[in-house]
Amino acid sequence: MYPISADRSESNVELDQEKYREGEVPAQLEGALKELRLSDSHREYLVSRHGRLDLEPLPSMSPDDPLNWPTWRKNTQALLVAFHSMMCTFMAAGIIPAAKVFAEEYGVSVHTSAYLTSIQIAVIGIVPFIWNPIAARYGRRPVFMISVLGSAVCNIGGARCTSFGAQLATRALTAMFISPPIGIGSGVITELYFNDERATKMGWWTLLLTLGVPVGPFLMGFVVKHAGAFWMFWIFAIINLCQLVAYIFLGGETLFPREDVIAGKPIPKGGRLSFSRIDPTPFSLRGIFAPLFMARYIDVMIPSIAYAVVFCYAGVAVTVEMPSVFGERYHLDPQQLGLLFISIIIGGVLGEVLSAPLTDLFLEKYQAWVGYKLPANRLWASYIGFLTAIVGLLVWGIRVEQANNGIFNVTPLVGAAIASFGNQVVTTALISFSVECHQQEAAGVGVLVNLLRQEIGFVGPFYFPLMFKSLNFAGSAGLMCGIIVAFAVLPVAALHWVRTKAR
Repeated sequence: MYPISADRSESNVELDQEKYREGEVPAQLEGALKELRLSDSHREYLVSRHGRLDLEPLPSMSPDDPLNWPTWRKNTQALLVAFHSMMCTFMAAGIIPAAKVFAEEYGVSVHTSAYLTSIQIAVIGIVPFIWNPIAARYGRRPVFMISVLGSAVCNIGGARCTSFGAQLATRALTAMFISPPIGIGSGVITELYFNDERATKMGWWTLLLTLGVPVGPFLMGFVVKHAGAFWMFWIFAIINLCQLVAYIFLGGETLFPREDVIAGKPIPKGGRLSFSRIDPTPFSLRGIFAPLFMARYIDVMIPSIAYAVVFCYAGVAVTVEMPSVFGERYHLDPQQLGLLFISIIIGGVLGEVLSAPLTDLFLEKYQAWVGYKLPANRLWASYIGFLTAIVGLLVWGIRVEQANNGIFNVTPLVGAAIASFGNQVVTTALISFSVECHQQEAAGVGVLVNLLRQEIGFVGPFYFPLMFKSLNFAGSAGLMCGIIVAFAVLPVAALHWVRTKAR
């Protein structure tokens, strides 16, 4: 938005209203109308605190308002939640290098031991529906604290399991407890930052969420080889307890009744360990399933499906096939297998470095050109992500098919890195767009996005082996790219066209 002076007159706003009817300057009008509603003291507070008035959303005058927090405190909270989200996928994928060890320990096949990862993927997709209404009433921070404490207890139980069934149960319970931020993380970022800051900060969250998949096997490969598979669970528990300490001493509550404060209503004052209720709205089944109703919006449903499809093939397929593609073919131990995930990590980091600036660039350039803000212009960056994801998958599949057994070939890993780059660009662009379109329901958007991503990713490993066997890796890569074009690229392009025309 353009800066607007504080002494703007009523007549100027009336003139802008006439221009607005002609579709010329809605961005300026919106800011002007907001400013006219501000009291003198509120206006002075915003100028002294932020140095400007063109703020979206508009903060209150309370220092407890997350929008008014110091930058270091905002960033600390965002990183805590982003790291917490990373641990959801980190713990699920981290046990991949130990699949053979668990198979031998529990007397099951390697394929069956993979269910220890699959069950976590499925649970992480569903349980945030329960956490979301709880966090909306009692706050984000208490839920996060219960989350990491419960996860620590379940991980300690995992370290002591002596049967496959018991281990399967602890993995499901761990996923249930650790899952809240993977659904409501987008809501926390929305509550912390103004619109013009959000894409970059959302990128922090999506990057760590994505990196959990390759970083888990990469680090745990060393643990499995040098300390034993069950030490993974002790390490997970230690990390969870460290997170609990961080939430107690560094965390803050981002759920803030801003409209009530601006209206002059009193709000409850909680302490560091307060679990007081913030929202008195009664619990209901509708509240639990409310995120599903977000599917009625095309600017949520289409990006969510598109992202889930790209994540399934450019993320999950490449990751879960690493043990069979490289581990069995080249007889790699868990540590060597874990090192291969560096390629996916590099691709994801590079993707995030470029994705947030790209989405902001398209948004700002278009706004400077036509004079109004259009969230749909963030979608331009997604095409770069789609293209690189497709190229990466083709390189990966073709080079895997051409590789000879016993002779290590690094080129499939180059393809995996390119696919990971594209996956990250798509993630940031599409989620930022959907959240910006529905800021008041950002947590609901995150829960729906998570459900589609996790469940589509959960189904994939069940048909991947059959697909690779029937079509070989090159043919399968072509099929996956075709599905991405049909269910991601074309729908997003159509949505982009519709939203640009509708403005």
